[in-house]
Amino acid sequence: MACNDANQPLLSEVAAPKTRRSNGDVPKRRRRLRRVRSAPFVDFGPTDTNGEEALPRSESIFGRLNINIKKVPLVLTLYLGIGTLCFYAIGNQIRGDKTNGILDAVYFCVVTMTTVGYGDLVPNSNLAKLLACAFVFTGMALIGLVLSKAADYLAEKQEILLIKALNMYKKAGEFEVLKEIETKRVKYKFYTTLILLLVLILTGIVFLHKVENLDLIDAFYCVCSTITTLGYGDKSFSTEGGRIFAVFWILAGTICLAQFFLYTAEVNTENRQRALVKWVLTRKTTHVDLEAADIDGDGVVGAAEFVLFKLKEMGKICQNDISLILEEFEDLDVDQSGTLSVSDITEAQSGETRTP
Repeated sequence: MACNDANQPLLSEVAAPKTRRSNGDVPKRRRRLRRVRSAPFVDFGPTDTNGEEALPRSESIFGRLNINIKKVPLVLTLYLGIGTLCFYAIGNQIRGDKTNGILDAVYFCVVTMTTVGYGDLVPNSNLAKLLACAFVFTGMALIGLVLSKAADYLAEKQEILLIKALNMYKKAGEFEVLKEIETKRVKYKFYTTLILLLVLILTGIVFLHKVENLDLIDAFYCVCSTITTLGYGDKSFSTEGGRIFAVFWILAGTICLAQFFLYTAEVNTENRQRALVKWVLTRKTTHVDLEAADIDGDGVVGAAEFVLFKLKEMGKICQNDISLILEEFEDLDVDQSGTLSVSDITEAQSGETRTP
């Protein structure tokens, strides 16, 4: 769990010098840890505006599929448009309970991409089966890589409105609201998604009861089998109005439930992390801990070493991370003084430039 507060106290040096005694056995004054600015945020782009090298993008295939949130409706429309044209063209090769040619094609495309698969419409030829196979894989990829991110974005927007509503009568300022959003982000996403999921479930039950003429138990049963993508098929949307509603409701319900389970797992992980942090900060420090915290092995533990040890216990950093950072420090410390200066950085960088 990364630290998010840019103004919280950080280490001024990774390996701060210990207190040493002069010939008169008078301890020198130790440098106190100061509040310093954290590293500035970096825009993940191919190049920096000043021409400096920026952080590289992921080279994986999934890293190249990042889509701007504004393009999500366009991508979804394109997918449904192509699917509708394909399944409408082979409408005579799909058997089942039909209402309207174009509507049935859109409905079949949505039921396929969400893996609900009621069975009220099924492919009845080799071509139709191959198209269904193609669209179910592309549909699952679309939901996993694009629509889930869009749902997360919308959950964040609703989360902000929820927090502002909760703080309306507390006269909390903008800073307090933003701080609460940052510290309880996962919890509020969970609550927001839970509320949206309950609304979708109730809406589906009422619609199936009123429009599809199902009793309340069957309506609830159909809603549950749909949003969990179980799709037994004994209860489904059979009317023209019901399928128009289903095109939007099935997409929203299945994605919302998936996000709800995701946020549930994140909340549990965050709670375990906070419990670990509380245990680390409240337990008594032993001599064994001091030995483990003594990074440079000089027999005493400085503030920087103690903080690093506690961060390791909390699981926020590992020994390999510390070793890599110290290696970088040693490479930059050209004069081997144990501290970094502008001349060290300049000389180290000029040496890297000369190296072929």
